[in-house]
Amino acid sequence: MNTQPVVAAVDGSDDSPRALEWALDAARRRGAPLRIVHVRQYTLWTRPEVTAARPPDPDADPVLDRVRVHLARRGGPPAVEYAVLEGAPGVLLPEAGAAARLLVLGSRGRGGFAGLLLGSHSLAAARDAECPVVVVPRPGRGGEEEPPGGSGRPVVAGLNADGPDEATLAFAFAEAALRGARLRVLAAYPWPTQTWTLPGEMPPPQVDQGAVEHENRLLVDGFLAPHRERHPEVTAGIDVLPGDAAGRLVEASRDAEPVVVGRHRRRLPAPARMTGSVTQAVLLHAVSPVAVIPPAAPEERSGGAG
Repeated sequence: MNTQPVVAAVDGSDDSPRALEWALDAARRRGAPLRIVHVRQYTLWTRPEVTAARPPDPDADPVLDRVRVHLARRGGPPAVEYAVLEGAPGVLLPEAGAAARLLVLGSRGRGGFAGLLLGSHSLAAARDAECPVVVVPRPGRGGEEEPPGGSGRPVVAGLNADGPDEATLAFAFAEAALRGARLRVLAAYPWPTQTWTLPGEMPPPQVDQGAVEHENRLLVDGFLAPHRERHPEVTAGIDVLPGDAAGRLVEASRDAEPVVVGRHRRRLPAPARMTGSVTQAVLLHAVSPVAVIPPAAPEERSGGAG
């Protein structure tokens, strides 16, 4: 039995309650404990060695007190744990997900600027955490407000037919199974194609868009086959659409819960993580919660994900 918790990061901002509700729902669906973490950033006059000698008390934290009251009214999962951490949220939040099944946080907390749709702490967690990270946007990004886990909404997964990520597909199928929801797998291909010729050269033959779409659909269908076998209860549809992948996923987010995207694989020799341009654009503009899935370790890519 997987006893890893769902971790909800709260900070007392307006974004926290919606993220907490999403985490509460996720913990219930998984039968997992819920761990609620408040990261208090160092102030200019606080020395790290002082706080290390006197660990913060979660029972005397006003932000967590408000969470306790909220959960008492709602009825929490079987087990709830509270923790206060002090330091840099951009470092501590990814660390909080090291032993978690899922890390859930709002799109912009108290440290964000009013004009930014995605805070730096949310971006750091989505980029660096070892577990899947769900970033829950505030209401009013372009869609009607609806409680987390709204019924009837499909899980939407972005898929790159040129380099599919098995961990992303595994999470999307598992999430759809947990919700009893449909899965919509969206694969976008660039169109129209651009070709360049030098003066005097013959232009290449015109590309048949129907053939391109058919080829991509066959590829995607093949990638989905083992996941469909593991989750026969999930109805998975395929949309192969022309145009920009990020734009298509943002558009699909208006009727999704959540949108699932993969994190950029590390391709540099330096040990750096990154989020791809599509993932970052979806995080910035999606209406629904966005689940960012780290790539599976090489030894795990041949097997399924829980």
